[in-house]
Amino acid sequence: MEKTVSEAIAYRRSTRVYKDTPIATEKVKQCLVNASLAPTSSNLQLWEFYHVTDEEKLKALAEACFNQSAAKTAKQLVVVVTRKDLWRKRAKANIDFLNKVYDKEDLSERDLKRKKMATNYYKKLIPTIYSDFLGIFGFFKYITFNIIGLFKPIYRQARLSDMRIVAHKSAGLAAQNFMNSMAAIGYDTCPMEGSDTLRVKRILDLPRGAEINMVIGCGIRDDKGIYGPRFRIPFEDVYFEV
Repeated sequence: MEKTVSEAIAYRRSTRVYKDTPIATEKVKQCLVNASLAPTSSNLQLWEFYHVTDEEKLKALAEACFNQSAAKTAKQLVVVVTRKDLWRKRAKANIDFLNKVYDKEDLSERDLKRKKMATNYYKKLIPTIYSDFLGIFGFFKYITFNIIGLFKPIYRQARLSDMRIVAHKSAGLAAQNFMNSMAAIGYDTCPMEGSDTLRVKRILDLPRGAEINMVIGCGIRDDKGIYGPRFRIPFEDVYFEV
């Protein structure tokens, strides 16, 4: 029986050692479908998910992850990749979707306004935010936006490094969707940042603009796969009602 959201979150633990028990590829794939439904900045979906089941690739990736147990004993691996370099393509996909949704006769004034605002967002604002050249344009945008920000609220994160962070935040949200979905069906995961990302990219034959967000080990937890009880800072120390 599938767990509730709260049950899945409580069940999920970073599993370092997995049983030698196969897991269903299609079930993992469905959890990745759930990952793709995560919220994402400007709906650009600057992510890709590499679902690794090939034995040779698994061995190579485990080595690139320093042969840590969470990678070496995993039955499958998922590599979450950010693709900030695809912003033009993803912006166009959003525009095409808008044109399809609003491809109706006698649109109301409200719908026409919504279509225009959304289309301008992807045709004008997104290029302004994401366009850059060796970080130079981003630096000037950062200075300009902060000057404007002296007089009114404005989006300030416009540098190349800022947009990388935005892409990685969205990918992290997708990864959490995936891991909670896996927990809901009794599968275990371990998100790993410890890897030689250049080697991971070479193993997966990724282009230069792709970046590794995390590698996630997948399987069924072994009894010794959970390293002790869960520890969290007291909630009162991190919760502030304003």
